[in-house]
Amino acid sequence: MKGTQEPPSSAPVGWGPAYRVETQRLVLRCWQPSDAPPLRAAIEKSLEHLRPWMPWARDEPRPIDDTVRLLRRFRGQLDLDQDIIYGLFDHSETTVLGGAGLHPTGEEGVRHIGYWVHVDHVGRGLATEAAAALTKIAFELHDLRRVEVTCDRENVRSAAVPRKLGYNLDATLRERVLPGIDTPRDTLLWSLLAREYPTSLSARTPVDAYDARGVRILRSPG
Repeated sequence: MKGTQEPPSSAPVGWGPAYRVETQRLVLRCWQPSDAPPLRAAIEKSLEHLRPWMPWARDEPRPIDDTVRLLRRFRGQLDLDQDIIYGLFDHSETTVLGGAGLHPTGEEGVRHIGYWVHVDHVGRGLATEAAAALTKIAFELHDLRRVEVTCDRENVRSAAVPRKLGYNLDATLRERVLPGIDTPRDTLLWSLLAREYPTSLSARTPVDAYDARGVRILRSPG
């Protein structure tokens, strides 16, 4: 995993956000307007796969100019640490593998992880790897007290991710009506607490993270 500078030894917890996160197989980084064409292609190829589960996919495909504006907004939200939305890429950064984010919930010290994977790359554990990395930066960089994952009860692939990472299934929220989805659906709510994190799979996941200057603010063990 690449790096430039190292953070000062006195760098406090919460020194971030991370603009680039590297795992064994993935690069999670902030979207750039120039990513609009490959993102469009990835979404259009995956629409049938995404639409049953992702409310935002109902508005796709959108014009390329709208996608550019959307990615600029994502970058602005990351700059302000309001919402953290990453593209998922291979290490060459030539292929869009999906997207993931660490989103605010409105509750102090709590964020929500979301993820999607290109239809050609499902079943390889990429969502689990991305969610593990986001869990790690949530607790180690943002000093959160709780991280949540929600998914439709029928979305078996998505539900497998928090289960593998040791999240607790807190509740089934029955017959919720979500934005963009008219039919009420049962939603699974998973959580991991800060005190549970040190013994979790995510804590052992190799992750390097870098700030906007390219300074490494989280180092993989070893």
